[in-house]
Amino acid sequence: MVKEKRLLQDQWSSKLGFILAATGAAVGLGNIWRFPYMAGTHGGSAFVLLYVVFVLIIGIPIMLAEFLIGRHARQDPVDALRDTAVENHHSRHWGLLGWWGALGLVLVLSFYSVVSGWSIAYIFKSISGSFNNLDPNAIHTVWQQFLANPWQLLLWHTVFMILTMGVIIAGVQQGLERSTKLMMPALYIILFSLVIYACDVGHCREAFRFLFKFDHDKITGSVVIAALGHAFFTLALGAGALLTYGAYIPRKVKLVNSVFIIVGLDVLVAVLSGMAIFPLVFAYHLPPTAGPGLMFETLPISFAHMHLGGLIGALFFLLLLFAAWTSSINIAEPLIVILMNRLTLSRAKSVVIVGSIAWVLGIGSLLSFNVWQNVRLFSNDTVFDIATNLPTNILLPLGGLGFAIFAGWVMSRHLTEFELSTYPKVYSIWRCLIRYIAPMGVICIFVSAYL
Repeated sequence: MVKEKRLLQDQWSSKLGFILAATGAAVGLGNIWRFPYMAGTHGGSAFVLLYVVFVLIIGIPIMLAEFLIGRHARQDPVDALRDTAVENHHSRHWGLLGWWGALGLVLVLSFYSVVSGWSIAYIFKSISGSFNNLDPNAIHTVWQQFLANPWQLLLWHTVFMILTMGVIIAGVQQGLERSTKLMMPALYIILFSLVIYACDVGHCREAFRFLFKFDHDKITGSVVIAALGHAFFTLALGAGALLTYGAYIPRKVKLVNSVFIIVGLDVLVAVLSGMAIFPLVFAYHLPPTAGPGLMFETLPISFAHMHLGGLIGALFFLLLLFAAWTSSINIAEPLIVILMNRLTLSRAKSVVIVGSIAWVLGIGSLLSFNVWQNVRLFSNDTVFDIATNLPTNILLPLGGLGFAIFAGWVMSRHLTEFELSTYPKVYSIWRCLIRYIAPMGVICIFVSAYL
């Protein structure tokens, strides 16, 4: 008996709607929160160069792979991979790759909500003038007191999760597409304004040298694996999220053009975020190696002593909130689609289940800054460290490897060529990258980093 396919009926209303939604999926905490502190702690320009290289030779091919798998199958990640594999005379167990991605998405959403909650809290702290005229020690104390209060963290974590689920419950066009059409243009306007301001009052040249003057001596194994993991994280690759978005793409949309636009906008936001932060960091002699607390602990020092600092600070954290919001919507959508299809639940019930699971897991991350701060696992990692490093450095890159192998070796040339038939030469390059370069790149980096 042939199992009836459960096809997804929703579609993006237009190419612009898809590009904005997919860009919103890619542009998030990875660009604005994680990119600056990762660059700051991993050699500056060395990290930036490797990140861009990995985006070009690994990120773009795998993004195209996820989109074309999704558009071909028009199913949730598990069904899409399983049924497409069977269609191409391969094992139905390829559906497990969809579950692997779902695990990564749940973990990412759990810590995403916690960090995004920080941005909401800091919007209000900036508007209220909490940082005005405070010295670095006082601002450090504000940050430490904030992290030490589990009830505050839980409040903002809860608020952000409700915001995310509130958009998703409205569906694809009315929820996902409409929200990103509003938030993405606002994000770019705020970001460009902050870059202009930072370069005007800060040390723009020093920041530019730090980010773009290549220093090969700073390339190490840890920098390479960090750059690879960040390329997957910032492009939302390897978890099936973009596969789900691909299932909503109309046939008339040209995938190659769209992917280059999405990736270009994504990298642009990351670079602009660095140029919005590091001129102020160097101007006020702050450490670029501050880690995850870079923008929450060091930037308020800058805002505290600049003209209209409260307003500038509020705009910056609003920018972070918009970026995180659009990405968290993308992270949750595949999980909700999987539940809707497998358990025949309504969208509303699926949203509540996914939100509740991620919310509970997020409590573990927020407690690692206070009540559970002495709880260490594996190599002395906190719960928050595991929630961030496991998906970004292991689950997503290995998931991306799986998608590369699937698109390059499991799907027939006929199917993939049909999806990318607009540009024959581009298809040939993509097929070479997805079959050989991208998989070997991920494997070699993992072998050198972990063995």
